[in-house]
Amino acid sequence: MTVAVAAAADVTKSQKQMMEFGPAAEAGAISIPRTGLDLPNRLPYEKWVLMGRLLSTVHASSAWCLGDWLLHGETAYNGRYREAIENCSLNYQTLRNYAWVARRFPLSRRRDALSFGHHAEVASLADPEQDYWLRKAEDHGWSRNRLRAEVRASLNERAEAADTTADGVDGGPDGAQGEAGRGGGIDLQLEITADRVKLWRAAAEQASLSVSDWALRALDEAARTA
Repeated sequence: MTVAVAAAADVTKSQKQMMEFGPAAEAGAISIPRTGLDLPNRLPYEKWVLMGRLLSTVHASSAWCLGDWLLHGETAYNGRYREAIENCSLNYQTLRNYAWVARRFPLSRRRDALSFGHHAEVASLADPEQDYWLRKAEDHGWSRNRLRAEVRASLNERAEAADTTADGVDGGPDGAQGEAGRGGGIDLQLEITADRVKLWRAAAEQASLSVSDWALRALDEAARTA
């Protein structure tokens, strides 16, 4: 099957041509099988440069696009979208992860200078906090890992401050007033099997999240669904 990809809007007029990909492409066009690029020997330099621009754009936006695609399918085609996912050989859970982040960030709130991963790191936070951390990451040029570390440090400081406040309330941290001092927060202790740990860790790695962040996100989505 041949897929036509239009050039980006900011390229020159001579570059605004259609580029065909796939085994049915004409001679001199670019074939992109699943295993990699198959470039013709006489590929013009300008077309090669345009190809790089298109690929870099696709690479940077693929998670966003797939998330938006799934959200549209869920709304427009109800139960039929699952069949489409299977026919496209896409992993449903991965798409669900993408869609969860895409739902948390409408197009108007996504920052071009930051990656999808940056947005995923703060997706579980309230909107104002999301904007705060993303602005900090953009202003200071933080990597995704640096943003993750900064957010975790801030959350840990808040948790310690809440515990300190609770300790100063009559009744102690285990009493009813202590719980009120925590602002209604609870500590969950779970006993899980090694197999479940392995399963959760694999899902977290696939979503490029820590196990704790992935678990929180899964609980949030389950609560919203319920």
